[in-house]
Amino acid sequence: QVQLVESGGGSAQAGGSLKLSCVASEYTMCMAWFRQTPGKRREGVASAYTDGTGIYYADLVKGRFTISQDKDKNALYLQLNNLKPEDTAMYYCAAGPKALSCRSALEADFDFRYWGQGTQVTVSA
Repeated sequence: QVQLVESGGGSAQAGGSLKLSCVASEYTMCMAWFRQTPGKRREGVASAYTDGTGIYYADLVKGRFTISQDKDKNALYLQLNNLKPEDTAMYYCAAGPKALSCRSALEADFDFRYWGQGTQVTVSA
């Protein structure tokens, strides 16, 4: 059972930045970030093969959010720049898609085996 621990959430003003971190207890081939607001389904933000062979972003965050990794630490980071109030959400780290590619699984949260507890991001106007 892979354990995922997120950190780095908090509050920011519109246009500001935050950096989220996710550390996995062991190696997984694919890790991703999702977000969810009350009453809405979880949506994919970005995913990455941990061997560095592919990084994928949802259209809503392209050009504003950036994934980076530390393979030695089994860590996945998400740099959130130019934040908007609509980015306010609980952000979850996920790992280990069962059947889909890392790219496809970004649109299929049900395929991920492992989830972190989430970290809240709140952006004020």
